[in-house]
Amino acid sequence: MDQEQPSWQWDETVWRNRVEQVRAGERLVPTHWPNGARCAVALSFDSDHETSELRDGGKSIGRMSWGQAANRVGIPRILALLEQHDIPATFFVPAVVAQLYPEEQRDIIARGHEIGLHGWIHELNSVLEYADEKRLMLNSSRVLAEITGVKPVGMRTPSWDYSPHTLRIAEEMALLYDSSLMADEHCYRLIREGKPSNVIEFPVEWVRDDAVYFMMNRFQSLRPYTPPGDVFDIFMREFDGAWEEGGVFQLTLHPHIIGYRSRIWILARLIEHMKQRGDIWFATHQQVVEWARDHAG
Repeated sequence: MDQEQPSWQWDETVWRNRVEQVRAGERLVPTHWPNGARCAVALSFDSDHETSELRDGGKSIGRMSWGQAANRVGIPRILALLEQHDIPATFFVPAVVAQLYPEEQRDIIARGHEIGLHGWIHELNSVLEYADEKRLMLNSSRVLAEITGVKPVGMRTPSWDYSPHTLRIAEEMALLYDSSLMADEHCYRLIREGKPSNVIEFPVEWVRDDAVYFMMNRFQSLRPYTPPGDVFDIFMREFDGAWEEGGVFQLTLHPHIIGYRSRIWILARLIEHMKQRGDIWFATHQQVVEWARDHAG
């Protein structure tokens, strides 16, 4: 079968095989949350920093300074806010960022947060051959472990980009979880080519990500802008829905996007709103996944 044909001319085996590469399997909904909590909350921060520019071979000093602001401004504000409210979180860190800012990563771990894999230089997995993708993932894990003293147990692919090999590599590395796909709002077991894997998915969603509302590139036609109040309203409604259902609320933020004075209040007010609702279990991604795995009904 010529796979360059238009999709409407494909044989069933072609489109079915594509769909079945990676699928959502068993939904892992806990019968209860720790300490009788009604809702679990897992905050995450993708520490892309300069790799947002470097990954495509970029040379813009201006855009790289934007990445440095994440280290100088964004991360300190985020860590201070989390400490104020005694909330653990998960930071997904490219290996290049970890090497640029090793003390930042050590500080994150020392404060009780989790660090997960986020590629080598924020590369796109879908353009890589299996050997290159695995080498980069293994090297990224090694670098993060050497810098922090803690081996990562979870990953988030850069730009949530998956290749046909990504899940296989995660299995070979014996990772506990991935947080890059969007097939559900609860954790679920990943299926690769029809067979259940040992990797659990903690799903993300663009609607719960700050980048889609604020990210811009003045050298391209990318100019999204949503007023911060509207973004807060979206996040709050997503949380309220999770709370009403007794589920889990997962949020993806970026230090170089959310960390500014006019935006950090979104996270601060969201946390205050969560605490006013009450009965919340704030946890890292690893903690939520382990609980869902061990207490699924």
